[in-house]
Amino acid sequence: MDRIILFDGVCNFCNSSVQFIIKRDPKGLYKYASLQSDIGQELLKSHQIPNDLNSFIFIEDGNVYFKSTAALRVCWNLKGFWKFAYMFIVVPKPIRDVVYNIIAKNRYRWFGKREQCMIPSQDIRNRFL
Repeated sequence: MDRIILFDGVCNFCNSSVQFIIKRDPKGLYKYASLQSDIGQELLKSHQIPNDLNSFIFIEDGNVYFKSTAALRVCWNLKGFWKFAYMFIVVPKPIRDVVYNIIAKNRYRWFGKREQCMIPSQDIRNRFL
């Protein structure tokens, strides 16, 4: 089963989120690619995802999820009580995405931006595409 997370590689909040997921995914269920990478761009094209979509993207078995739906679906497989966050999937998507959009719109201002994508450490490098 393929589970790929596409994230903004220059966003500090997004990089912290990836680190958060990695710590709670001891089985290594998720693979990662930055939106800026060649493989990230290839995945956008192959799944017909608009290049200008500024979102957390989760691809699972060929299905593509965006924004809050993507984040909640990822939570389902995390260890600990994070899997219970998936219960928020019952909240209508437009309402969930209002919160998501506020954070996404302000993420560079609130959390900062990197000059380049993060370089994964040797012990997790195999999780990055």
